[in-house]
Amino acid sequence: MKISPLDPEIEDYLEKRRLRGKFDKQKKIFEENPFHPSLNTELMEPKMMKIWSFRVDKKYRALFIFRNRETVEVLEVNNHYK
Repeated sequence: MKISPLDPEIEDYLEKRRLRGKFDKQKKIFEENPFHPSLNTELMEPKMMKIWSFRVDKKYRALFIFRNRETVEVLEVNNHYK
């Protein structure tokens, strides 16, 4: 599985919150196994929207969609608790 290049706004968000290293670590795990237990990958509600998320750390999650069988696009990284 491959993650498409991130939108510049997402890149800025990661940099401002010092999440770049954590995101890159989780990205590597995701690309090897998108359903690795440490990612806590889940389908978000409403399920018909087909938006998924994986854990960046305990506070932040990356929202993504499957573009095809080989590629996903990260739509945003956000604070899971806000």
